Amino acid sequence: MELLNDAFYMRLALQAAAGAAGQTGINPMVGCVVVKEGRIVGIGAHLKRGEAHAEVHALNMAGAEASGATAYVTLEPCSHYGRTPPCCDRLIAEGVSRVVVATEDPNPLVAGSGIAKLRASGIAVDVGLLGEEARMLNEAFNHFIVTGMPFVTVKTALTLDGRIATRTGHSRWITGPSSREAVHTLRHRHNAIMVGAGTVLADDPELTTRLAVPGLHPVRVVVDSRLRTPPDARVLNGVAPTVVLTTDEADEASARRLAESGAEIVRCGPGPRVDLKAGLKALGERGIGSVLAEGGGVLNGSLLEAGLVAKMMLFYAPKIVGDGAPSGFAFNGPEQMGDAANIKIASIERYGDDWCVTGYPERRGEGG
Repeated sequence: MELLNDAFYMRLALQAAAGAAGQTGINPMVGCVVVKEGRIVGIGAHLKRGEAHAEVHALNMAGAEASGATAYVTLEPCSHYGRTPPCCDRLIAEGVSRVVVATEDPNPLVAGSGIAKLRASGIAVDVGLLGEEARMLNEAFNHFIVTGMPFVTVKTALTLDGRIATRTGHSRWITGPSSREAVHTLRHRHNAIMVGAGTVLADDPELTTRLAVPGLHPVRVVVDSRLRTPPDARVLNGVAPTVVLTTDEADEASARRLAESGAEIVRCGPGPRVDLKAGLKALGERGIGSVLAEGGGVLNGSLLEAGLVAKMMLFYAPKIVGDGAPSGFAFNGPEQMGDAANIKIASIERYGDDWCVTGYPERRGEGG
């Protein structure tokens, strides 16, 4: 039995926030629970960028009972005017007596000022309850707001010997239905999905979200140094926006044909290969805060080698295909094992007969 205390109500707020994963764009997921005299009188979550924040939804539900109540908020209430008015002002106006905040907002426009404003108005504020859970919930937002670049998660399906296809290139299907459903859920929860031109040429994927219930389609991003993507590729079917990252020297006629098919062409560096860091910066400037990389070994290896991978989700199937098959990470590896990329494992989950290993690449000096 879970005890009834501050942590109980904060967990409810975190659950409310997590329910809107994928809906908030570059905004954070935030939940709020308002409690008065032992009763929950209001609950809310931020549902869409530009619309009401979690505190507003919860206070609207609470009505007059917000006066003298305690508000549990997963992220520091905003204190500035953006697309919506400051949530601090609304909490103060409603007469809330106490606010429990899981974590401060890393956004420089807030960064402690919301907490200070509440305290200055006489409201008791406690900070840090379930803070790690709140930070993990918004790991993509926290990364984006600090760096201006999307949080990149590399997802790949692998055999037990680390291969992403047979020696003939056949790859459907490595993993089972449960894993594929999980991947489509990940697509719903990311702003963009990224593949290389090789994946487009080999599989002609649509790169949309297909679930038993309606899901959100991410922006499709194709890394294509030589603009080999065919103008009639399914990734250009108009179901969702498509961005093609290429180089300054890529053929202008090919760029024009792809643009006529609906793609936005973004040139990233002189070549011969796309400058992935410049490409991610360009995506960030377009309001893309999270990217699910679902490419082949070359793209995976390039992102990892460039230090651009924030998170990895590796779906392993109980299969072995042997020599001659492509690797999940194709790059010039180190000579010494001590120089290998270290992955800090966060979780291992089962999906049918498959296992998903989730981890975070350790930067030099962070791990062993």
